[in-house]
Amino acid sequence: MGNFHDQILASHLAFINKQKLFFTASAPLDPEGHVNLSPKGGDTFRVINPKQVAYLDYIGSGNETAAHLLENGRITFMFCAFTGSPNILRLYGQGRSILPDSELWPTLAPMFTIEPGSRQIILADIYQVQTSCGFSVPLYSYTGERDHAQEWWDKKGADGLYNYMQQKNQRSLDGLPAIVPGSPGLL
Repeated sequence: MGNFHDQILASHLAFINKQKLFFTASAPLDPEGHVNLSPKGGDTFRVINPKQVAYLDYIGSGNETAAHLLENGRITFMFCAFTGSPNILRLYGQGRSILPDSELWPTLAPMFTIEPGSRQIILADIYQVQTSCGFSVPLYSYTGERDHAQEWWDKKGADGLYNYMQQKNQRSLDGLPAIVPGSPGLL
């Protein structure tokens, strides 16, 4: 069952800061809908305070998290120790997408390195933190970041990235709307 806390403690923050990989999970309200679980890497996660976190979200083949957050706000983050002592940490929260034209963007964006493929910042208010043993999580070695995303962004260019988002990121797999940068609203 693990241990539960109502905020991110200093020990949790130290653990989060050591991780090179985290996962996000979200789901629509419809029980028949698709649950989304996404791996995230790079230097994209920030703990703003003990009750709030944010991560820089890149353009991808879908925009499930944004659609689910727009519908119901539920999000879970998971960090696993793949080296050192076993540990799993989950952050349960209510989140929202912050787009470049949002009034919050100038406050949040300086916390990150904004890349050509940066789509939005996911901001979440954390209401529960869970730690558990992680005894069955295997050991892995971190060997570095991939450069595939940067190469893809460079190849697409600004107009290509914009067009890709308009074509691929406007709706979830279940048809839920997702606002993306430059969209005129819910399509």
